[in-house]
Amino acid sequence: MSAETPAAEPGQFTRRRQQFRAWRGTRPFWAGLFVMLGGFLILYFPYAHLQLGHLTMTMGTPGGSSSLIIGGLLFVLGIILWFQQHIRVFGGVAAILLALVSIPLSNIGGFIVGFLCALTGGAMAVAWSPGAPAQPQSPAPAPDPGGSPVDAPRPEQRVYGLDKPNDLSETNPANGANGRHSAG
Repeated sequence: MSAETPAAEPGQFTRRRQQFRAWRGTRPFWAGLFVMLGGFLILYFPYAHLQLGHLTMTMGTPGGSSSLIIGGLLFVLGIILWFQQHIRVFGGVAAILLALVSIPLSNIGGFIVGFLCALTGGAMAVAWSPGAPAQPQSPAPAPDPGGSPVDAPRPEQRVYGLDKPNDLSETNPANGANGRHSAG
């Protein structure tokens, strides 16, 4: 490659990845993912058939129906956090409450792992706030024909709350300078 080689156009994968990154940045993405993961884990264990060698373990408990309801609600809350980010506080508080309720009702909250994921996701949803959009920067001043940049005139500095110029020759607390630049 040489210095004259033009930069390559981004491919389809790169464009899609950048679009996903931009979409993810405008919503509480990780909060929704943690809430959905917690809901899946709470929902999974009561209905799973775990194999230990030739031994099949089933976690069929009376908590199966509550696990279905709590896990399903947490999964739906995670999706709602992705697509309806303006109700993030409600979704986060609801996820925290459902995670707390899952401890006594559904196998210690998905063996603590589902509880912790849902609790973390709910806290992240409550704490998330949309960022300010990027402000376009003003262009730099154009150089004059002589080659030096043009200096814009500076506005006159003023004392806070007063309409007279910031003359520091007679600073005392009485004229609003609050004792700044005074010797004694």
